[in-house]
Amino acid sequence: MNKQLEVHQPVLTEEQMEQINLTLIEALQTNKKVYLTHYKRGRCITETGFIQFVDSLGNLFIFIDEVFELKNKMRLSELIDVRFT
Repeated sequence: MNKQLEVHQPVLTEEQMEQINLTLIEALQTNKKVYLTHYKRGRCITETGFIQFVDSLGNLFIFIDEVFELKNKMRLSELIDVRFT
């Protein structure tokens, strides 16, 4: 049954990827809280927290979730959306 709930990872346009990048950089510089939606194992997951580190060339970033205050290392390619709260 879980397989039926799985979705394919959305394909983002160049414009959407650029907007995500700009939002990540602003969130990092201002320490603003963000809603972060990412793709993981067939699901789109939204979390709230803070961006701690962004490495565009290495295709990764570090996100500290608001609930457990845990550091999560993720690939930029897994991101679907980033918005300010």
